[in-house]
Amino acid sequence: MASYTANILWKNDSAEAFTKNQYTRGHTWSFDGGVTVPASSSPHAVRVPYSVEAAVDPEEALVAAAASCHMLTFLYLAAKSGFQVESYTDEAVGEMTTDAEGRQWISKITLVPKIEWGGESLPTSEEIDVLHHKAHKECYIANSIKAEIEVRA
Repeated sequence: MASYTANILWKNDSAEAFTKNQYTRGHTWSFDGGVTVPASSSPHAVRVPYSVEAAVDPEEALVAAAASCHMLTFLYLAAKSGFQVESYTDEAVGEMTTDAEGRQWISKITLVPKIEWGGESLPTSEEIDVLHHKAHKECYIANSIKAEIEVRA
């Protein structure tokens, strides 16, 4: 099986502020390909200036990972089925709720893919639904999380 790594780095910029819970949540995620992503807690969870609004937060990353995995699996299945995809966009949304024990979690991720098709063989709406269903079943991320994932194609 494959392993996936991420290097997370945060540094304290003020020891005094830290003990008062007034420290930056800004940090970086680095990956094996050399990409470094600015990251932070969500401004919904920790107010600015202690969170960094322009950075990616873990909740957004979870939604993006689910949407990206679904898209990549969908593209693979479409190509394998002989359909040509010209573009694929998705405005995915994750919903934060509170469970019976008072813990917050991303309970639902809604994918809203828009696909432009090319080539001579265009899929029917039924074939597109089957591709989305198969993509959901084969997506590693969807298989790894407990949140409901809904596809509104």
